[in-house]
Amino acid sequence: MDADDSAAGQGTVHVGNAAEDGAADRGWLLGHFKDVPDLRRDTAVEIKWSVHPPGDERARWVTGERRTTFLVLVSGRFRVELPGRDVLLTRQGDYVVWGPGVDHRWRAEEASVVLTARWPSTPDGYAAG
Repeated sequence: MDADDSAAGQGTVHVGNAAEDGAADRGWLLGHFKDVPDLRRDTAVEIKWSVHPPGDERARWVTGERRTTFLVLVSGRFRVELPGRDVLLTRQGDYVVWGPGVDHRWRAEEASVVLTARWPSTPDGYAAG
């Protein structure tokens, strides 16, 4: 991995590690909340890398979401609860997509890694950090 990514690409390439780079923003790697000028600052989409120990959960429902969300399982066993429906992701690559206005919460049934994208990236959404 090239440590000096900004000089090589004159600001058009960023190389990093998802776990390390997302640590300051609860795993969020890309979105409106990154500093200017940072190639990872984007108002179209937000990307998150999440590592969850067994039993980790968002017990309170997220309500009033105005964005579309895509969550894919990298490893583990991860449950997403939606109104009237539970989705259990068990195989690498299993995913769920939900649209604006769909409440949700989640729980890691076992140690899990998930990748989440949501769009658009808006300052009025719930906080990244």
